Amino acid sequence: MFSAEFPWLTAVIALPLIGAFAIPLIPDKYGKNIRNYSLTIALINFCLIVYGFWQNYSIYDTNFQLQESYSWFPQIGLTWSLGVDGLSMPLIVLSGLISTLAILASWQVEKKSKLYFFLLLVLYSAQIGVFAAQDLLLFFIMWELELVPVYILISIWGGKKRLYAATKFILYTALASIFILVAGLAMAFYGDNFTLNMAELGMKNYPIALEVLAYVGFLIAFGVKLPIFPFHTWLPDAHSEASAPVSMILAGVLLKMGGYGLIRFNLEMLPDAHIKFAPLLVILGVINIVYGAFTAFAQTNLKRRLASSSISHMGFVLVGIAAFTDLGMNGAMLQMLSHGLIAAALFFLSGVTYERTHTLMMDEMGGMAKSMPKTFALFTAASMASLALPGMSGFVSELSVFLGFAQSDAYSSVFKVVVTVLAGVGLILTPIYLLSMLRVVFYGENVTSLKLDGFQLDAKPREVFITVCLIIPIIAIGLYPKLATESYDLKTVQVASKTRASLEVIVNHSVENIPANFTIAEINN
Repeated sequence: MFSAEFPWLTAVIALPLIGAFAIPLIPDKYGKNIRNYSLTIALINFCLIVYGFWQNYSIYDTNFQLQESYSWFPQIGLTWSLGVDGLSMPLIVLSGLISTLAILASWQVEKKSKLYFFLLLVLYSAQIGVFAAQDLLLFFIMWELELVPVYILISIWGGKKRLYAATKFILYTALASIFILVAGLAMAFYGDNFTLNMAELGMKNYPIALEVLAYVGFLIAFGVKLPIFPFHTWLPDAHSEASAPVSMILAGVLLKMGGYGLIRFNLEMLPDAHIKFAPLLVILGVINIVYGAFTAFAQTNLKRRLASSSISHMGFVLVGIAAFTDLGMNGAMLQMLSHGLIAAALFFLSGVTYERTHTLMMDEMGGMAKSMPKTFALFTAASMASLALPGMSGFVSELSVFLGFAQSDAYSSVFKVVVTVLAGVGLILTPIYLLSMLRVVFYGENVTSLKLDGFQLDAKPREVFITVCLIIPIIAIGLYPKLATESYDLKTVQVASKTRASLEVIVNHSVENIPANFTIAEINN
């Protein structure tokens, strides 16, 4: 079906976008046609993604398994340049799965349904564009494009404080995005040749001062999205006010853009600066892990507790990126995939309970296990995955990060012991706050006035199906991690040559002992 010349990447980006702009033409008085149409477009696109990767993955054995490039706006050097390698491939599949399930989870939306599903499809397209873009300006356009739908989705379909949460989200993320453009253009204009091609940007030999400044700019931009402490404060507000389908996308995909950007830009393009900032990333990662875990205890709002949990779990991504080992990097990637699936399941189930109880305050729930056994079982399974129960993806990903960092020769033994102990504290706290959440919500006396209100109290077949679609890959990856890691194993994915060189140097030298004026260019001498 697909040949090497087929514009596959353009197709999977364009289909949701074209489908979105066709929505206003569909007559639909009650919203049923719109939701069926949107789900069909999303499902076709997801099947296209999976089939396309299946057909093409083993064909290409270069930096990028799939590449497309078309002249778009030559006056400013903008090119429609797309590429997918082992780093972006699993994240695109994750985006397709969660976006499709989020549309299916929006079955009850009737308020301004045309606008709602239009925004979800535009967001679907922008997510894939971020992970596939190989032109810096195109990447920035896609990055900005995905912010607008989220802002509108929260501000119109959110909770009581939706305008505050939406405004805070757009201010944090949009202002931080400026650093991507500024740092990227500084790199593009450096040297004799101006280029926006990300691969060519990664091969330039920048002075260390420029690398450091660009690294800081990218770290701020991607750190807000990840989110890294102290740029995290928008996340609990956004999650607590967003509807469940929007929270699925926010936690399942959008946070992963931050980790992807750190790997693609900070690590691959700026390895000299990464050497200097790696210990800081480890420290920030540990702060995220411990701070997020402790903060979760203080949250009585169900979604805010899950949001704090996300902050904690994304800290492992930072530690893995800074480990300077293949195992650590693979663990960081696996953690992004694992957390995307787990967080999407938990936030969807929080929406299921909210529809029945009309509250997110855990102390106003209780005793729901008897009246909602299916929801209780699914919520328990997703929580077990989040607390890294062996046999589930969370266990494999966090263990890989731990072992990858412990095996790193880039840090002193004392530093590794301290980091491991502190991160271990976060691991110990995670099952405590998750199990206490289950106890408060599902055990004890029923303090809510649960009513049928004309529909089934427990999870419906559609809701069970959505959760199972997320739990199955969680268990599959937990039992057989190679299902996920095979596509992005660093021995398979060819990273930029100077990045690989930096890794080889650092594994033989402690970060603390590398001279301040060291550059990767010295390796060739």
